[in-house]
Amino acid sequence: MRRILSTAGIEFRIALRNRWVAIATGLMVLFALVLAAAGAAPTGDVGVDRLSVTVVSLTSLAVYLVPLLALLMSFDAVAGEVERGTLPLLLTYPVSRARVLAGKLLAHVVILGIAVTLGYGAAALAAFATDPEATRGLPALIRLIWTSVLLGATFLGLGYLLSSLSRRPSGAAGLAIGLWLALVVLYDLGLLALVVSGTAFATEALPALLLANPADAFRLFNLAAANSVGAAGGMGGAAASIPLLQSVLSLALWPFAALLLAVAAFRKVTP
Repeated sequence: MRRILSTAGIEFRIALRNRWVAIATGLMVLFALVLAAAGAAPTGDVGVDRLSVTVVSLTSLAVYLVPLLALLMSFDAVAGEVERGTLPLLLTYPVSRARVLAGKLLAHVVILGIAVTLGYGAAALAAFATDPEATRGLPALIRLIWTSVLLGATFLGLGYLLSSLSRRPSGAAGLAIGLWLALVVLYDLGLLALVVSGTAFATEALPALLLANPADAFRLFNLAAANSVGAAGGMGGAAASIPLLQSVLSLALWPFAALLLAVAAFRKVTP
């Protein structure tokens, strides 16, 4: 554990030097405040507190921005070491490759945790300043924070996997953007086309297909409690039909699966 923490400390200092902590935090705070202001309009119509409505808007933000930030932080974790020629030196230390990736993951998860906590916290403060009943939305906000960290951890692991497979930062960057488009944007479009087809297979397979995607599992889990807000949209209906335990299990297992795949790919990388 000490070696993992040592690696994590080095990675965190590198991220500070490269301004990743400031960039991630700044983006989350900026977009969270914009959505907090824009999403406050329907609170009087739906009869709920402002923070609960803001959490629904933040869920839509997180499902796009958190995976993107995670992939941008992780795509050169291995490929960058190869290109800079520092991988042979790194592997001379008495630290296994699995611990190296675990240390990188820990540092990047901490950065994402800081970013989402400060970003969502800024939105919460804006809600508290204008609505005395906003404290009712605190449980949903806390759940959104830790599930956002889990979602980010999943895409960090997938970023390490792509970085190990490509071994060049330019190639890893292209694969990372492609993965983000596939899982966050195109996947749901494919599911929509499947639903529109109206086949029996679509009805039966839709819950499993939603749970198979970490981004959709994240939305399902967070919007399950947002149905009472009345602003969750079509995904809210799907969330109500899928047991909460299944979505949270999918969300919790994905980071471990992604890290295991990344470690397996990293072990095949030669200096």
